[in-house]
Amino acid sequence: QAQLAVSGGGLVQAGGSLRLACAGSGIMFRIRTMAWYRQAPGRQREWVAVISSSGNTNYSESVKGRFTISRDNAKKTVYLQMNSLKLEDTATYYCNTGPGDEFYSWGQGTQVTVSS
Repeated sequence: QAQLAVSGGGLVQAGGSLRLACAGSGIMFRIRTMAWYRQAPGRQREWVAVISSSGNTNYSESVKGRFTISRDNAKKTVYLQMNSLKLEDTATYYCNTGPGDEFYSWGQGTQVTVSS
């Protein structure tokens, strides 16, 4: 059974940093495009960053230059380094396959709260 376990969220002051991790099990991780998504209260889930199986990356305009997505195929883990956090980055963060792909179960995600 496919599972994506997300960790690393927390409370951080504006301008601070956090690193999220997403460990996959039961999936062909090495060949999958993986992505980070987030959902703020009252808003739709949006994609944040995506990384292909070969390591090509892309970011939403709202996080470009501040967030970095990476992956370790040996560990079946994808990371999201978040720097210069802003209040508007507050959301529940999830990982899954790339936008447009068939998604796995979303799970509970991890809460990121940025305070002033």
